[in-house]
Amino acid sequence: MVNPVEMDQSDQAAGSLFSPSLQAIPMPGIRRMINTAAGMDDVIHLSIGQPDFATPDHIVEAHIDALREGKTGYTMDAGLPELLEALRDYYSERYDRPLTEDNFLVTTGATEAMYLALTATAAPGRQFIVTDPTFVLYAPLIRMNGGEVKIIPTRAEHGHQIDPQEVIDAIGMRTFAIVLNSPSNPSGAVYPQETVEAIVQEAAYRGVYVFADEVYDHLILDDMDFPSVIRCTSDLDHVMSISSFSKTFSMAGLRIGWIISSQGAIKKLRRYHMFTTTVANTPAQWAGVAALRGDRSCVDDMVAEYRRRRDRVVQLVSETPHLTGYWPQGAFYIFPSLPPRTDGTSLALRMLEETGVCVIPGDAFGDTCSNAIRISFSNSMDNIEEAFERIIPWLAKQKF
Repeated sequence: MVNPVEMDQSDQAAGSLFSPSLQAIPMPGIRRMINTAAGMDDVIHLSIGQPDFATPDHIVEAHIDALREGKTGYTMDAGLPELLEALRDYYSERYDRPLTEDNFLVTTGATEAMYLALTATAAPGRQFIVTDPTFVLYAPLIRMNGGEVKIIPTRAEHGHQIDPQEVIDAIGMRTFAIVLNSPSNPSGAVYPQETVEAIVQEAAYRGVYVFADEVYDHLILDDMDFPSVIRCTSDLDHVMSISSFSKTFSMAGLRIGWIISSQGAIKKLRRYHMFTTTVANTPAQWAGVAALRGDRSCVDDMVAEYRRRRDRVVQLVSETPHLTGYWPQGAFYIFPSLPPRTDGTSLALRMLEETGVCVIPGDAFGDTCSNAIRISFSNSMDNIEEAFERIIPWLAKQKF
């Protein structure tokens, strides 16, 4: 086992090599928990943020066909033309508005898409409004490029919904952009259309951008239409919508995402994209064409199973001592609260060691939610039941 003191000394020695801005990137709490669990036996993961379903067969076959047919060279920097056309057709119909191929940039997953959007715009003197809890990527990217992060906290007792008026009131002279993530990782909250419309419309009026991470846009677990920023704006000049195939089609490792925005913004980001990953994986882009053009009943099947698990997990959380739950409407997460002032990291580590159930502590997702844990129900129902059979009696014995 590596001595932590030696690791710290090694990190300090290497630190002089790298840009000071790299210090803005923390060790992800998600990775810390999963690395710890990797050395243990009989671990049940309620931690993983990726689908547990196999990639649908017709998508796999399209990927294999592309490899066999030698479609392994570079594409155009904006993306494979056939994929751009498929994205145009799909989203024009879905959001009932005319879009062109020039409104899309295909990226190496949604992670590169968000990286491009934030690092191309964050700068000293520019403030970004970000909800808390939220996905781990946004704040470090903003800060490492000199931007300022202004936090809007949310709470489990309110379903981790945001008050649009609170967001609007937080807009100031230095506010450059608002980052939204709906459905949310880690909370599973889906912002209603009136919330998204109010924020997007006020932002446009005030000259503020809205960057929307919508990677879970198809994993809507209740009977509602997904209120994308694309649906809620009159033009695309002040919005960027980011998504991917990773969650919707269980294609996380194929790494294909995209940005939807104005033609002018996409043109600028294409240039930046050429200096990052240059182009996205070509055979995987052909798989994406098959995903959009082929039978999408596989998505309905996955969503139905996530819905079934969500219903059960909400019930199990309500039966668990010391957890405050709510009703997540999207993705495959719930983010219940522990009693105030609880150290969620310490508790999650002890629970992993003593029960073999791995969850992610709340401080991985923000500064105001250290007394929370993220539970993923991207696991089988049998494993979920077994995990809570361990968690419930263990938490009942804890003193808070």
